[in-house]
Amino acid sequence: MHDFPRPCWLLPVALIFIIFAAISAKAEPAMWVIKDADSTIYLIGTLHLLKHDTEWNAEKVKKTVHDATELWLEVADFDNEAALAPLMAKFGIDPQHPLSSRLNGEQRQKLEKIAATYAIPVASLEPMRPWLAALVLAVGPIMKAGYDPKAGVERVLNAQALAEGDKIRGFETAEEQIQILAGLSDEEQIAFLNSILDDLEKGLDLLDKLAKAWIDGDTDTIKRLSVDDMKKEAPTVYQKLIVQRNIAWSEKIAAMLKGSGVQQIAVGAAHLVGPDSVQAQLAKRGIKVEKY
Repeated sequence: MHDFPRPCWLLPVALIFIIFAAISAKAEPAMWVIKDADSTIYLIGTLHLLKHDTEWNAEKVKKTVHDATELWLEVADFDNEAALAPLMAKFGIDPQHPLSSRLNGEQRQKLEKIAATYAIPVASLEPMRPWLAALVLAVGPIMKAGYDPKAGVERVLNAQALAEGDKIRGFETAEEQIQILAGLSDEEQIAFLNSILDDLEKGLDLLDKLAKAWIDGDTDTIKRLSVDDMKKEAPTVYQKLIVQRNIAWSEKIAAMLKGSGVQQIAVGAAHLVGPDSVQAQLAKRGIKVEKY
């Protein structure tokens, strides 16, 4: 039986590397707000795993969650591992086509080098489709470095919302998330895997810069070091994992504004930066988003 990543690890792909670096300063993550006559919607970019000693929950974040009556996450039921495991096996395991048979010599050599660096047995990756192998390779070093989904931003916000009796909703289900990656063509999955391997090879200097950018709310640097690289190295994957989902989420946000009340939205920070961001999609609909 394979140990699979949790659903909340799946989709903030461009953010997967931000969470490696040591974060000890108090973070002031970037936030935005959308308002009309009877609605207020707050947006915050998240990191899905953190070290337990990271201080990030600024007073303004606590206030927005307290004011809201609904919390929107990428996936509402992100802790349901019992439901996740069979989905990962169904969509991510293909023993009839070993991973090595899908890769060329250079790609196999790079994979073996990274796996050896982080003590991940190559044989354990062989039954996996490239998208799942990419996630396992990315998550392994994070966990060994002391990062924990139990300290992730979503979990903290989720706990506060539950304590206050707020409704918790998801833009997607765990199965929908998995199917996005599983639905990539073999070529796209290999491009995704290569992107992960390339970032792992770059080491902690890049990761330190990305982590500091999140702490400082420096969205330009997050865009340059994560989203821009993904767009360049795997453009079709970028379209499917970032752009298409941002469009879908903007449609749901537009629908929220037809109602009333206060909502808090917390999604991977890569979705809130750059020309294809959720905010940019909302602007195309004539919806104004302001920094908070």
